[in-house]
Amino acid sequence: MKLTFIGAAHEVTGSCHLLEANGKNILIDCGMEQGPDLYENQEVPVSAGEIDYILLTHAHIDHSGLIPLMCKHGFKGEIVTTFATADLCNIMLRDSAHIQEFEAEWRNRKARRSGAPLYEPLYTTQDAIDAIGLLAPCDYGQKIELCKGIEVRFNDVGHLLGSASIEVWITEEGISKKIVFSGDVGNIDQPILNDPSVVKEADYIVIESTYGNRVHSEEKPDYLGEFTRILKETFLKGGNVVIPSFAVGRTQEILYFIREIKEQNLLPEFPNFEVYVDSPLAIEATNVFTKNGRACYDKEALRLIDKGVNPLVFPGLKLSVTSDDSKLINFDANPKVIISASGMCEAGRIRHHLKHNLWRQECTVLFVGYQAMGTLGRKLIDGASAVKLFGENIEVAAKIESLKGVSGHADMDGLIKWLKGFESDVQHVFVVHGEDAVTDEFAQTITDTFGYKAFAPYSGGCVDLANNEIISAGIRVAKKKAEDILALFNGTNKKEEDFEKLVKEKSEDTGTKSNGGLIEGIYRDAIYVEPFIEWAIKPHMPGDTGIIETIYGYHVMYYKGDGELSKRDFMIDHNLTQDAYEAWQKSLTDKTIVTEVNLSGIDLGITVSG
Repeated sequence: MKLTFIGAAHEVTGSCHLLEANGKNILIDCGMEQGPDLYENQEVPVSAGEIDYILLTHAHIDHSGLIPLMCKHGFKGEIVTTFATADLCNIMLRDSAHIQEFEAEWRNRKARRSGAPLYEPLYTTQDAIDAIGLLAPCDYGQKIELCKGIEVRFNDVGHLLGSASIEVWITEEGISKKIVFSGDVGNIDQPILNDPSVVKEADYIVIESTYGNRVHSEEKPDYLGEFTRILKETFLKGGNVVIPSFAVGRTQEILYFIREIKEQNLLPEFPNFEVYVDSPLAIEATNVFTKNGRACYDKEALRLIDKGVNPLVFPGLKLSVTSDDSKLINFDANPKVIISASGMCEAGRIRHHLKHNLWRQECTVLFVGYQAMGTLGRKLIDGASAVKLFGENIEVAAKIESLKGVSGHADMDGLIKWLKGFESDVQHVFVVHGEDAVTDEFAQTITDTFGYKAFAPYSGGCVDLANNEIISAGIRVAKKKAEDILALFNGTNKKEEDFEKLVKEKSEDTGTKSNGGLIEGIYRDAIYVEPFIEWAIKPHMPGDTGIIETIYGYHVMYYKGDGELSKRDFMIDHNLTQDAYEAWQKSLTDKTIVTEVNLSGIDLGITVSG
């Protein structure tokens, strides 16, 4: 009975956890990383063909996007999820595959011209179709026997149409435990969807922390009033309101607000303003919302349906399906609303609309969702004066606004409120799906608030659920950081002084920075670390470099000696005690390590983070 954390560990995207119990391998989510990738995820420790089930909390690509890749590599089990999530996956996974294939086609056109190796898409449309064929939908609140000794139940968590927290009951070798996966917990008082339902009992909880250190607003947001103000101010100047919006979920909420604005005549100066939804995926998703309304909408939205009103449709709504439809939008001089994906401005048609509208001071770019670090959306929110789009520098003259409080994620208070629903004694809470520092901060908040043990694992972190023992905290691997450091060094004259300079600038161990990374006499007196020695005793020329991986992270290596050192000699000369090893191991954190090696027969130097 073991749980391993693979993705969204000290990161916001790429949710994936492996549950091993009763001889079964069960993935909870299998998401794609989106935006900056701070830490390298560990591989799922079993092959795709050995995975028996995938339990899917919801359809967002950062939770579902690698399922087709699993199918490509041999997964043939069941994907258990809600009916609405299954319907959304039917369009979202196909769309994701199309993006993979389009990118591969674009890259390969360039590769053929340059003679570079061809690029293979991560997965294909057929892989997505294969995944869709494995979907096994269920109703909210339906308790399902997954296999002998394992039962599951999906509960509405109010984040997205069909989104769920998942209860998992496990009985193995006479020991019974219950673990609850929050998925993404929804915000309260949002249009269309219900507030998150509570779960009362759990031994273990895995909870997201996207807004684990932030509160949306002290007061209940006036969405309609603020949205109306932005529309009026922009239209009076003759500009467009451009809304980068996630195609699934956020777009439908915005349509709901606009229908209310029009229905209540809150903008009498512009009663007939047009709204363009420029996203084929958003259009299909809106149809899925309509199909699943009875099962998923909140009471207010259901009252509209009972009156024969579609909550997502209104006069002036225009749907742009083809690329020609999209291009024509920017030839229309009338003030209008343009809703287009992607929500963080990283891809899709929204970038074309930004190119046409960002430089116009009469326009407004309105953000309505979370913007991850490093994304174009985050840069605009943070006040960038210019951005590059399609190789062209675009001045930011448009007004940049955010519709406060519009979020599919619960804030810190909302997460705490959801946790307060548990009435049983919780043995441990595991915090995932948040920015690096936020996960640790929220774990501490949970401990301070409830007295629960709370822990934010890194990728590869593992827990023995039967005994409530943390087997491994995971590896804080910063592979890309190590590669960047090596690239910097390779861009120099590759002299010893160049490497020493990088050690002082980039190494995270203060104790060896002043010594160029060397520790005198380490091969006799310090702790033996196998991968370092394996690299060191290989034939090298002076100036050779490399990156090695240990359980502590990635290490940038530099060979500056010309002597010989055998593995046997090293083993004879070094003095290792188990106590010394364990003390040193506890003192380490798993960050990038810049390392310099001297093989003159005297020194082996390593620089580790403190």
